[in-house]
Amino acid sequence: MTGRHDNWLHERESAWLYRHVANSEPDPRRKQLFAALATAAERQAERWERGMAAIPVFSPSLRAHIVAGLLRRVGARPLKPVLAAMKLRGLSVYDASLLPGHVMPTSVEQIGLRHKNISGGNLRAAVFGVNDGLVSNTSLIMGIAGAGADMDFILMSGVAGLLAGALSMAAGEYVSVRSQREMYEYQIGLERDELAEYPEEEAEELALIYNARGMELERARELSRQMMAQPAQALQTLAREELGLNPDDLGSPWGAALFSFVSFALGAALPVLPFLLGFAHEHVLFTTAALSALALYGVGMAISLFTGRSAWISGLRMVAIGCGAATATWLVGRLLGVAIS
Repeated sequence: MTGRHDNWLHERESAWLYRHVANSEPDPRRKQLFAALATAAERQAERWERGMAAIPVFSPSLRAHIVAGLLRRVGARPLKPVLAAMKLRGLSVYDASLLPGHVMPTSVEQIGLRHKNISGGNLRAAVFGVNDGLVSNTSLIMGIAGAGADMDFILMSGVAGLLAGALSMAAGEYVSVRSQREMYEYQIGLERDELAEYPEEEAEELALIYNARGMELERARELSRQMMAQPAQALQTLAREELGLNPDDLGSPWGAALFSFVSFALGAALPVLPFLLGFAHEHVLFTTAALSALALYGVGMAISLFTGRSAWISGLRMVAIGCGAATATWLVGRLLGVAIS
């Protein structure tokens, strides 16, 4: 009975939220889609009511009220991750690749297909990870040097900054990717149960989504019914189209953590190198600054691969940002060193 009550409550709350999404949506097609999804959720709630001894009074949760308030203020598009976590469907209509101009499927084999991201996501993450490590540890070393610390203490601080920053980045990436994967696993489990419980309603919801994106409704219904004959493909398609989730976008939490650790550590190691190599006291800070500036210029040129801007300008801008951060921390360290002494 508890499971039936929970399913009923979920459908009622989903319908309530769909109405708020529809009210916040200026686009007529999307407004119609979410209104239709609200009606479908209400019908599914009524199905769960049939086996309940007593039907309680529905009251939205505090979380649902907060989301509804945000919908009134900012609309649905910025809240897509939040709405996905609450298992609202139809969110793929907010994907940039699915806005007007997107080629709609013409056969069941094409339903739910997506081009994989080939923009170099790992390379981009590596470049920005190196940049974070380089800027943060160079700034740390300059700040400690500005305070008048000896070379051994600066080296120890640089190594500590490298480890602390890399571990922090790794932990953050692990939590982020693990949370995304847990949300996907939970959502896809619910979708699997609902596909087994009422496949016709799921097919109709998918047809409504394609209709909202420009496909003729009867054609959309025909394709969605054909798709339901292939359960594995149906489940993946429903996850993509109804929930806006793509399992291909989720990596390994441990892999993401290790990747972040290594990329940050590589950047953070560069300003430490002159100290490890035993440069003379009077030259070590100049060498660190020069090496870091050269590396920042290279990072800036690499970033231009993703922005399309001039490599030279991007490199100079990165040097200016890094030098500004290092100078600011050096001045703060200098002031603190004078005040403490």
